[in-house]
Amino acid sequence: MSNDKSAYRAGPYRGRAFEEIEHTADRALKIYGTDLQDLLLNAAGGMNSLLGPATDTSIGQGKKSIALDAIDAESLLVEWLSELAYWAETESLIFHKFDLHSVSPTHVKATIHGRRVAQLERHIKAVTYHNLKITQTDEGLTATVVFDV
Repeated sequence: MSNDKSAYRAGPYRGRAFEEIEHTADRALKIYGTDLQDLLLNAAGGMNSLLGPATDTSIGQGKKSIALDAIDAESLLVEWLSELAYWAETESLIFHKFDLHSVSPTHVKATIHGRRVAQLERHIKAVTYHNLKITQTDEGLTATVVFDV
């Protein structure tokens, strides 16, 4: 599977890809997707909205090839977001384009494209498993992800 779009795809949920929800002491997102691929893409977009920056202060481009394996879809979602958070924190790389070559509930292989930013507005210490569950609905998939900030 390949995704050549730079923007995050909205799901069937009234055009929403994700929404920030209230959570004590941390940040949380409720993420929507028509399938697991959409959920991963929309989760990346949601996390980027938490990181910032508010203005485009690009200072260079970056591209990474990644392959992640996990025991289930929830763990894969955490691994995916943790990988993106790692590059944001260590190299100030914010990814905006994702070519997902293969996606299954336990594996994702992708080429991700981003830009280096001068500064992040917020930092993510960890992507947590707190109350994490991917749920199938009539409209697709939903998941709530809590970030330790």
